[in-house]
Amino acid sequence: MDIRYEGKVALVTGAKQGIGLAVAEAFAANGATTIIADIQNTDAEVEALRSKGYKVEGVICDVADQKAVKAMIEGIVSRHGKLDCANNNAGVQTPQRPMAEITNDEYNKTVAVDLGGVWNCMKFEIEQMLLQGGGSIVNTSSQGGITGFPGQAAYIACKHAVLGLTRTASIDYAAKGIRINAVLPGCILTPMAKDIFRRNPAAEKELLRDIPLGRFGEPTEIADAVLWLCSPYASFVHGSGLVVDGAFTAH
Repeated sequence: MDIRYEGKVALVTGAKQGIGLAVAEAFAANGATTIIADIQNTDAEVEALRSKGYKVEGVICDVADQKAVKAMIEGIVSRHGKLDCANNNAGVQTPQRPMAEITNDEYNKTVAVDLGGVWNCMKFEIEQMLLQGGGSIVNTSSQGGITGFPGQAAYIACKHAVLGLTRTASIDYAAKGIRINAVLPGCILTPMAKDIFRRNPAAEKELLRDIPLGRFGEPTEIADAVLWLCSPYASFVHGSGLVVDGAFTAH
């Protein structure tokens, strides 16, 4: 299956590293003009991808700030005339501790980014896609969007909410040419996951034990799923939560 994105404009948030960077590189490698958005500077990542001949640009944006998101989308459209695909991937993780021990500040930050950021991005992406007659959005939820996980109450609550938001918005806009889906990564070897394993080595062994495939996933495997969901090959896929987790949630 050859998925090409020549002539398309794609946005990926939380794209400085991990899954977001893998998705951005996959879009760019398949011909899309790709906007790498992150709260941190991405000059190094942009230059690395441009050295491969890819059409990429970086944007600094705090997705929790609705005005900043609006300005980002308006900037993309002013430069490129449209926005065909978006992967709303930016997220943070709360420190691992029981729910009642999570501070209000930690909870509020998690909700502001992991749920509020998706809401903000979708709002302005959808407005633009309505104007241009269509587009595709993939939100990054998690296998934790359909399960629980000890010590991650705020994060897991947000990932459940992202899936509900995805499903409901897909109903609102399916007949208007906008496809909205979610990808639910399992345990992927990202810098975030590696940090969790560093702080809690037992978690690595426990998680691996519960993955029937017998290994962790790679960011590129999530990128493949996102590109498929955004492609014409998934034209009848609306409101889906595509689980990519090595059968973790299947057993």
